[in-house]
Amino acid sequence: MKALLYTKPFHFEYGDFPDPEIPPDHVLVRVQACGICGSDVHGYTGSTGRRIPPLIMGHEAAGIIEDFGKDVKDFRKGERVCFDSTVYCNHCEACQQGHYNHCVHREVLGVSIPGSKRNGAFAEFVAVPWWIVSKLPDHLALTNAALLEPLSIAVHAANRAPLSAKSTVLIIGAGTIGLLLVQAVKLEAVSKVIVSDINEFRLETAKAFGAEKTVNPQKIDLKEFVLKETDQRGAHVVFEAVGLAETFQQALAATRAGGHVTLIGNLEKIVEINVQELISKELTLQGSYANSGEYRSCVDLAASGKIQVGPLISEILPLAEGQHAFDRLHRAEENLLKIILTP
Repeated sequence: MKALLYTKPFHFEYGDFPDPEIPPDHVLVRVQACGICGSDVHGYTGSTGRRIPPLIMGHEAAGIIEDFGKDVKDFRKGERVCFDSTVYCNHCEACQQGHYNHCVHREVLGVSIPGSKRNGAFAEFVAVPWWIVSKLPDHLALTNAALLEPLSIAVHAANRAPLSAKSTVLIIGAGTIGLLLVQAVKLEAVSKVIVSDINEFRLETAKAFGAEKTVNPQKIDLKEFVLKETDQRGAHVVFEAVGLAETFQQALAATRAGGHVTLIGNLEKIVEINVQELISKELTLQGSYANSGEYRSCVDLAASGKIQVGPLISEILPLAEGQHAFDRLHRAEENLLKIILTP
């Protein structure tokens, strides 16, 4: 098969690669679309430690079933499917409780760390266990279905927060996850959504998705802006979808006393926080990691149009142009959200 192989920092090779083996409980998917995640772009720099070459990256994908192992019963060749990026065992205690993102044997498609490696979907074929696979309705484009994985992350984060009709919500970061999160929290009929980002194009997109207010923190002090919008109280719920020390600190500062902060961004491993602020305001601080069973519900959200994923696709390019696509996303000189690669 043809594949985009990550061989060293900032470098891919497009060429022939052995077809995946098909274990008895796996399905072989002919990939039709795979999105480039922000974590892939950070990973290809070699700085994260989560993309150790040689590796086939790619975990936001959809395609058509090409074949399956002898223990697979509910799928047929030619069916249109998508699949979770989390490869969980389906047997451990966490899996039995529905906490798939805490599976003790968890792997992630297209991720390689010391002791664990799983090739991903920047290839013509990928083999995955049947229990992470979901069938797709005919009217949902496979390119759109490639965004179900980031949508599931946004929906999982929204589900972890105490949202209500009285909630003022602040979302810091208007990348793919942040923009999907705008739509996810709007489904809960919250009072107001404020989005912060340094990119004006992304802020305009957030408005198109329903955000009542947007702010560029390079131009206006974020804390002061949020206080002005909340009678000097601060936001009830804050989602941090960037992962930098600066934005983490902004999240704590803009949250009202008794409020909730949910961390999604995961770039800097160690950050300093104002512990006095955390304690004196009695903030609830929590993380949100991947998804935990929301993936299948996201098929319905996207297929019904309740959440729009298509407008997030900036370009659809052949897999052979993957190196160029990664380089463009890394330079960040264009108003790009999601690039989809098609084998």
